[in-house]
Amino acid sequence: MATVLVTGGTGTLGMPTVIALRAAGHSVRVLSRRGGVDTVPGDLVTGAGIAKALADVHVVVHLATTGGKNDVPAAHTLVSACARADVQHLVVISIVGVDEIPFSYYRLKLEIESLAELSPVPHTILRATQFHSFVERFFTAQGLLPVRFAPSFSLQPIAVDDVATRLTEIVGMDALGRAADIGGPEQRTAHDLAQAWSNAAGSTRPIWPLRIPGRTFSGIAAGHNLVPGEPYGTATFEDYLETHHPLAG
Repeated sequence: MATVLVTGGTGTLGMPTVIALRAAGHSVRVLSRRGGVDTVPGDLVTGAGIAKALADVHVVVHLATTGGKNDVPAAHTLVSACARADVQHLVVISIVGVDEIPFSYYRLKLEIESLAELSPVPHTILRATQFHSFVERFFTAQGLLPVRFAPSFSLQPIAVDDVATRLTEIVGMDALGRAADIGGPEQRTAHDLAQAWSNAAGSTRPIWPLRIPGRTFSGIAAGHNLVPGEPYGTATFEDYLETHHPLAG
């Protein structure tokens, strides 16, 4: 079993990943800017504490994200520190379609992938489709609008537990470079997912189609956010809705 450092270990994907890694017998450290119970202190932006956090670590699973401009510098700090610490395997989570969909956040994820690819540290990049919680937030964020908008494209949401399971499998393997992309068990229209969410939330608002001009929307509408072939994930959006409580409206 390996000693594993997880960045972003208290986040949406990080928590189930830490649980899965520990259940598999790995010794897990969770990186935190402030430190605390079951965490080790370290700041990926400034680099403070990172060398100490990496001491005797075999595998790093990089899940931390702010969704902003600090993500690439933070990844650069981590990748450089991993090389100096002789880390044996760097695992990076990414998103399906980052090389085809010109969304600004996706551009950052692609830069992070490149940092891992150019590093001397053996690496695995795993791209996953959007999480169920992302789909839910899209609908809840529409708040008090009189209608619910559903973009005219399809999605393939995946459960974070399924992604955590795959990450745990990868930690127990040799570095793969680019792992096969993973997606949820169903490719469904956004309108269909909106209806499922509305049913669970008790919402009676009409659902209207939405088209947005531009290359980002076109890239998603072309299916670059989907994974062809056999799905990896097992939990459906309805499974997610059964165990969560969306905001009614």
